[in-house]
Amino acid sequence: LTIKGERKRSADQETNATRRSERVYGAFSRSFRLGEQIVADEITANYRDGVLTVGVPKAEVARPRSIEVKVA
Repeated sequence: LTIKGERKRSADQETNATRRSERVYGAFSRSFRLGEQIVADEITANYRDGVLTVGVPKAEVARPRSIEVKVA
C-alpha cells in the first residue's frame, strides 16, 4: 500500500514562525507492506480533521475441516 500526498505551503510557514513539523511542505509518500490475506477491493480511506484513516479488511481464512478416516 502506498499513500502519496502533497502539503501546500501555508501563510504561517511564509513567516519566520518557529514550529516543528516532520515535513514543512511539498510532496510525500509512505509505503507499507500488507499481508497476503486482505481484500484489496474493499480498502477504504477517510480524511477528516487532518487525520487519514485507512481501513484494510482481512480476508476470511479457509476454515479447517475434518475428514473421516475409515479403518478396515
